[in-house]
Amino acid sequence: MGCCGSAERTKREWRPLEDRSCTDLPWFLLFTVFCVGMGSICGFTIATGGAARLIFGYDSYGNTCGRRNERIEGVQLSGLDHTDRKFVFFLDPCNIDIVQRKIKSMALCVSLCPPEELKTHQDLKRFAMTNGSELCSYELPAHRYPALLERFSRCPKLPVPRSKPLPLFNRCTPVDVSCYARFAEAVVTFVGDSSVLHRLIAGVAASKEIIVGLCVLALALSMVLMVIIRYISAVLVWILTSLVVLGSLAGTSVLWWLYIDHRLYANDTSSKDPKEAKQEAPEGQRDGGQALLVYAAAATIFTIILLLLMLFMRKRVALTIALFHVAGKVFIHLPLLTLQPFITFLALLLFWVYWILVLLFLGTTGNPEQNEETGLTEFRLTGSLQYLTWYHAVGLVWISEFILACQQMTVAGAVVTYYFTRDKNRLPVTPILSSVLRLVRYHLGTVAKGSFIITLVKIPRLILMYVHNQLKGRENVCARCLLKSCICCLWCLEKCLNYLNQNAYAATAINSTSFCTSARDAFVILVENALRVATINAVGDFVLFLGKVLIMTCTAFAGVLLLNYQRDYAEWLLPLIIVCLFSFLVAHCFLSIFEIVVDVLFLCFAIDTKYNDGTPGKEFFMDKALMEFVESSRRLERAGGRGRSRVKEAASEGAEMKPMAPGTSSA
Repeated sequence: MGCCGSAERTKREWRPLEDRSCTDLPWFLLFTVFCVGMGSICGFTIATGGAARLIFGYDSYGNTCGRRNERIEGVQLSGLDHTDRKFVFFLDPCNIDIVQRKIKSMALCVSLCPPEELKTHQDLKRFAMTNGSELCSYELPAHRYPALLERFSRCPKLPVPRSKPLPLFNRCTPVDVSCYARFAEAVVTFVGDSSVLHRLIAGVAASKEIIVGLCVLALALSMVLMVIIRYISAVLVWILTSLVVLGSLAGTSVLWWLYIDHRLYANDTSSKDPKEAKQEAPEGQRDGGQALLVYAAAATIFTIILLLLMLFMRKRVALTIALFHVAGKVFIHLPLLTLQPFITFLALLLFWVYWILVLLFLGTTGNPEQNEETGLTEFRLTGSLQYLTWYHAVGLVWISEFILACQQMTVAGAVVTYYFTRDKNRLPVTPILSSVLRLVRYHLGTVAKGSFIITLVKIPRLILMYVHNQLKGRENVCARCLLKSCICCLWCLEKCLNYLNQNAYAATAINSTSFCTSARDAFVILVENALRVATINAVGDFVLFLGKVLIMTCTAFAGVLLLNYQRDYAEWLLPLIIVCLFSFLVAHCFLSIFEIVVDVLFLCFAIDTKYNDGTPGKEFFMDKALMEFVESSRRLERAGGRGRSRVKEAASEGAEMKPMAPGTSSA
């Protein structure tokens, strides 16, 4: 038996795009059950009133606004009929808990939000008698507001600001939000001066059209770069290689120059009187000379190793350039690949909105409890229901990874179709759509299994990061170092598994095998081509990083030119930061698709060269650019073989013509 119960074959037979069958069906069923559980949590919050309390709002006595309520045992003023009171009104909307990020004020259900400022209790009475909207606690009669002693604790803080109902959530929100400035400053902790915050926000508001235009420019530049990068990849790669070599040589030369200069200075001082030299050359200076020698020797060793690596891996660098060239052709033949980042982002955005909404529902679901500190009624999950939040949190990670894995499988399927189609003019009309249909019909279980493995690594890392943040400043040095080491190790493991998963999806797209079988086969191929993999990842990733930086700098430069008309240069800061972050994010999303295409192309190329040799019946599937690379590699190998054979022939001829020893000659 193979990995995880898969049947192990004696010999892997790669059959691209043939014998398609369902893979990892139990994992698809498990993921389906898990998603049903996620939906059940949403249904539970709706059935128990949590969703209604969030949308319609509820007062401090547990009554839902706009509805007839049932009495809550032990809570006075509960069970009231609030059919005509549809809005939530806070007695002191500016009383905000900075730590918990919520309003601590008493809340009431009212029929109308005050449309004008109310400065006295007489104004409160007039507003209640005129509009029927009582802004003090329910037990206080409106006509006695000015005379009651409870008006200072059970009535709103004066003056009552003019407010409007918040759309959809029915909360009375002050029109002038200046009282929330302290809350905003607590959220944006890097801003200490409220005037700076106001100026930055004003700069964003004044430049919103420019920001939108620059974001569109970043999208256009990313799409253009994905097509033209195949023309500039060779230049970028060799410039990068030259800079690395020259930088290492320059650094080594500077270190040796510093060491020689230090020795010359030491010799000059030693030629003086020994006592004076000893006083002028302290112990630290002598240690500095030894340190420089160590640094220079280490830099020399590093430079020699680097030069040898460049010498032996130059052919593999040429393979990286060829793969970039073919990847550019893929995007020309499959233009719908450029829509993958949009589709994935839209799917993630919709899921995250749903997830946050259900999380808010959970915050207003549960049993009513009175807060001992404030006396207000709150709803909390108790007992086994508390695990619903943890289940919901696991769903966030697993389903997000599942969506990303679906993108990888879709791209891999389309690239595999492109690579293993000999006549590119006979490609399917929509290879992307065909790949999506194959994914939905056959391989959702494989994607669910791969994303679950990533989830098993990511969740412990997130928990350790949370513990580290909670204990910051209170743990000892050893515990802090241990936590950081564990977080770093889990991060590295997650990156390795992500790369292996991506290649496993490509192997599944080729052979329609289960996840474990595909991962094993892909791992064998990658190990057999370890040096090529290292070169492609090192050189290719850096070239793509340069592409991201190029898009960000071009967008930022255009932003500086467009914002130049504003004389207050302090207002440039936040718009430029937003534009730079968005442009880098967009470039990362698009070039990540390009990186996936390159990795899948390399796996297909490695399989192609392993099982085919170009002879009749075993013709290559590869593109012309990759074929040229293979032919040049073969020519170099033949030339090297002829050189080695000539050396052997010369050595054998020399042995045959060697004169006989004097003692063996005939008389």
